[in-house]
Amino acid sequence: MIILPAIDLYEGKAVRLYKGNYDEMTVYSENPAEIAHDFAKKGAEYIHIVDLEGAKNGTTPNIEVVKQIISLGGIKAEIGGGIRSMEVVKSYIEAGVDRVILGTAAVEDKAFLKAALEKYSEHIAVGADIKDGFIAIKGWTQKSEISCDEFFKEMEDLGVKTIICTDISKDGAMKGTNRELYKELSQKFNINIIASGGVSSMEDIIALKEMKLYGAIIGKAYYTGAIDIREAVEVAKC
Repeated sequence: MIILPAIDLYEGKAVRLYKGNYDEMTVYSENPAEIAHDFAKKGAEYIHIVDLEGAKNGTTPNIEVVKQIISLGGIKAEIGGGIRSMEVVKSYIEAGVDRVILGTAAVEDKAFLKAALEKYSEHIAVGADIKDGFIAIKGWTQKSEISCDEFFKEMEDLGVKTIICTDISKDGAMKGTNRELYKELSQKFNINIIASGGVSSMEDIIALKEMKLYGAIIGKAYYTGAIDIREAVEVAKC
């Protein structure tokens, strides 16, 4: 299992939200690239980036920060947040991003999703943000009418290789991840699942690894010191 430490970007800073609420934002660093460098030094091979401004408006306001992170070398990056056009996908791929995550667009614009998959294949992932059993969109501000299982089945049928699955109710709460959800999904679908939201202890890491999940994202637990990235990477590899 791979460990993906997370950086959420807002106005060029590294921040964290509580349960996706923009009004409950904590700024952790004015220099996100410095944090990414620390991740690489601790053995992380992949980093998960979310542009929180892009999630709202579909633009790439923090792409220069993303380029700074990638230019450091030694770590691959995936990014999500408002990616709703081929132009934005192309911009991130050309910037050196290894995997681009489609969230709202994967729900509302299947033609775009299919075109992106056809052109960029495994460099396209999908974000499944779960709220009360349904897929949330628009930066978690709206709940769609598509259930989690329906969405996973549709993505599997379309040939999506990787889904970043977030239980919004767990995100940033530091009360553990939704192990039952990931266990159920991993048994039902033949797809790479990256667990996100509430991964807050080494026990979570071990449990997810035992499910043979593809990856786990560590966000707030790193910033508060609850999880040591170096230890998490080593445990996930074993």
